[in-house]
Amino acid sequence: MRFKTILIGLAIVAISFGVTLKAFDWLSPRAVSPPTLQALPPLPPIRQSSVVVPVSVPLTAIRDLVDQAAPRTFGGKADNPAPQLVQNADISWNVTRGAVAAKGAAEQVTVTAPLSGTLSAKGSLSASTQSKVGDTLGKLFGDKIAKQVGVNIKSLSASGDIKGMIAITARPKVLPDWHVDPNLSAQVLLSDSNVAVAGARINVPAQVKPVIDKAVNEQVARLQQTIRSDGALERSARREWARICRSIPLQGAGVPNGFWLELRPTRALAAQPQIDAATVALTLGIVADSRITTAPTKPECPFPAALEMIAPNSTGVKVAVPIDIPFQELSRVIEPQFVGRTFPENGGAAAVTVKRVNVAASGDRLLVSMLVDATESKGLFSLFGGEATLHIWGRPVLNQEDQTLRLSDVQLAVESEAAFGLLGEAARAAVPYLQKAITERAVFDLKPESSNVQRRIGAVIASYQRNEDGLRISSEISSLRLTDVAFDSSMLRVTAEANGILEVTITKLKAP
Repeated sequence: MRFKTILIGLAIVAISFGVTLKAFDWLSPRAVSPPTLQALPPLPPIRQSSVVVPVSVPLTAIRDLVDQAAPRTFGGKADNPAPQLVQNADISWNVTRGAVAAKGAAEQVTVTAPLSGTLSAKGSLSASTQSKVGDTLGKLFGDKIAKQVGVNIKSLSASGDIKGMIAITARPKVLPDWHVDPNLSAQVLLSDSNVAVAGARINVPAQVKPVIDKAVNEQVARLQQTIRSDGALERSARREWARICRSIPLQGAGVPNGFWLELRPTRALAAQPQIDAATVALTLGIVADSRITTAPTKPECPFPAALEMIAPNSTGVKVAVPIDIPFQELSRVIEPQFVGRTFPENGGAAAVTVKRVNVAASGDRLLVSMLVDATESKGLFSLFGGEATLHIWGRPVLNQEDQTLRLSDVQLAVESEAAFGLLGEAARAAVPYLQKAITERAVFDLKPESSNVQRRIGAVIASYQRNEDGLRISSEISSLRLTDVAFDSSMLRVTAEANGILEVTITKLKAP
């Protein structure tokens, strides 16, 4: 009976002690002061994208244009080089242009063509010359024969060949006012030849070259002004400017409510032409502001008055797309990796079970706050434990290779030290396992968003592809990389950059 009484007494003591502990557990304060979060400025809403396009024009296209536009024959009159000997002189010339050839070198294109033709000289001897000739013939053969011979030499006619080459050189420059200055110059080279008329020698190049030079220079000047005044470059740029100024749907998995990418071109770029032995390459491009919106927009995109000159080697498509992740969404993605799990997972002196996870930002770090329940796994009162919130710092980093966002430099916040008074010192042993788990499991997979962005931007760029008579446009988004991560007090932003090419080849030119 006494033994039974002792057992009952011990049970009452144990129950009383347990109830006391539970009461203390219920009544004791649970809140541990969290770290003070540093206020952050809002994220900048604008990112910049660029599309810089090389436009290639083969020299064969330039050759064909010149061959089609330049006159094939031209001619004129020359002055009488010996009026004291020949009167009523009619010196005419006609030249035919041969096939055009084009050659490229550093900063210039030279177009050449052979010239061939004839110079004809007609006229009669002057009165004084006829008198002198008649007197001489009269003395030798008599007046009757002299008169007959003199009639025959009054009219004179002679002809000679014209051979040479014409060369037109262009040193094109793109001007900030959306025009191109071709900087044309021409040179005519003629082989030396002569025509003899009544004993007077007429040098063909001396007579013909000045008038050919004048005719060629007049045509080159007109062509120079036509090209310089042509607005084709600006018209084409305005058309593409309007096409780029738009909203692009980028809805994808993991993005709440979908979103739109707004592109608003702000600057126009150009590089001076690059010329080699086969091609003239002109670089044109735009810089656009891009931002994410929750609905389609109609951006205002005023066309720039001037081009901004750049280096010719900065071509390519780079479209920056910000992927915004609210911290609520980040918490929702991370929570399944921890809630309901107990650490260490292989057992130990204490067990910490995660009940809730929340992510916030402060300064240059993220704060992961975990509501945990800790219990002693050994000892007489192992059924009794505590509940408190642990705060763990970590820095968000991007993994380019597997396109994920994870936390690094994970460490327990000093404010969490107070939680161990509620959880018991044995719970400290579980913290390293919890930190290791955060490093390994607090991962946000960005591949769905990245794939969606690349697909959508690729579809936009592909819409520029064309293969028509005289024009070929090739385009491709070949890769997407995650460039940086930033955050404010409510949002984490990962910037993805879609990279690719957009190249234009003009195989046939139209005369201006």
